[in-house]
Amino acid sequence: MENWLEIDRKHVWHPYNSLPSKTKILPVKRTEKTYIYLEDDTKLIDGMSSWWSAIHGYNHPKLNEALKKQVEIMPHIMFGGIAHETAAKLTKLLVQITGLNSVFLCDSGSVSVEVAMKTAILYQKAKNKEKYKFLALENSYHGDTLGAMSVCDQKNSMHSLYGEYLPKHIFSKTPNIGFDADYSEAIKDLEEKLEKYHEQIAGFMVEPVVQGAGGMRVYNPSFLKEAKKLCEKYDILFIADEIATGFGHTGKMFACEHADIKPDIMTIGKGLTGGYMTMAAMISSKEVSDVISNSEIGVLMHGPTFMGNPLACSVAIASIETLLENNWQKRVNEIEDIFTEELKSAKNLKLVNSIRNIGAIGVIELNDSNYAQKIQDYCVSKGVWIRPFGKLIYSIVAYTISDDDLKTIIKTMIEAIKSCEELT
Repeated sequence: MENWLEIDRKHVWHPYNSLPSKTKILPVKRTEKTYIYLEDDTKLIDGMSSWWSAIHGYNHPKLNEALKKQVEIMPHIMFGGIAHETAAKLTKLLVQITGLNSVFLCDSGSVSVEVAMKTAILYQKAKNKEKYKFLALENSYHGDTLGAMSVCDQKNSMHSLYGEYLPKHIFSKTPNIGFDADYSEAIKDLEEKLEKYHEQIAGFMVEPVVQGAGGMRVYNPSFLKEAKKLCEKYDILFIADEIATGFGHTGKMFACEHADIKPDIMTIGKGLTGGYMTMAAMISSKEVSDVISNSEIGVLMHGPTFMGNPLACSVAIASIETLLENNWQKRVNEIEDIFTEELKSAKNLKLVNSIRNIGAIGVIELNDSNYAQKIQDYCVSKGVWIRPFGKLIYSIVAYTISDDDLKTIIKTMIEAIKSCEELT
């Protein structure tokens, strides 16, 4: 049989890549705990936790067992006109940890954003308001499907290529970088946009506290508190995209908790299943679901084939229970302290523009994006897996990572930047 890597090279289109790939693709044989093993048995410390989803590491015994048990009972069943216990149990857990009431289980983060946007439009229509626009922040990122792309920053994001095709929404200034930074200019601009366009806007979509793919920008949570008040003033739904920030990544179960606010709608994904299976959810307040359900519209018009998949539900339950049973917050705080201390030595490097971290997230922003591939190659050669993005050299780790391995990740990123400085 043809070598599988050759098949991959000829036929597989990897994310954000050409075919065949113009960048190096690593052949992975297996995973274990917080390690990746390549085909040649090279061992890499995983500094990306599989795009921030594998919060417990790999092959966790409780999560493995949940899947094994469920596959013998019911691997899948359509959710239209049918209910099953596993989905109900997961829903109850999500209601408990979010404080919201109404859960729509779907199959990816981008889809949950699409459902959130549909829900906001239906909510406004149920109140006899024709509102189809959304307000989002500059530098925002909310997913790769068309609706989600339309609320990503169309000038500064990877989706600018599709600009003329996408719906035109409204964007306001993003808060300054820094957990304690001044946000007055951003909140002023937000209020001006709401005052001007509130009769057109169905909802305000925001990544709480950390803007992810738009720059790994950590900002002041107080901005969210003020923004929520403005949304209430203008009858705009506050939609928190917690796909990346949820399940502890910022040191709180959900990043909105830093601002002590509850959104009208929340989207979650990534860490929901501990990185085992694709699953996400759109969760709304009871008021939102009541307004839609009691109107002439009466229904939420969306229904993915794999909605409420029992296997995904079972492993999501196991993942959430594993979090709740362990002192995850203490561990994330310890990880944050290590990032804070170890990143300090990068601050004065000539290629480095800034450093920042929160929770299980550590970021080094360079002055330009010319070094990303060199830095990744260096890190892999030293046994560390990271995936730089433009100017951003960053790591988001599993909460089960050892202190020594975390320090090795940070040290290796810094050494990689120093190696690039020697070439300049």
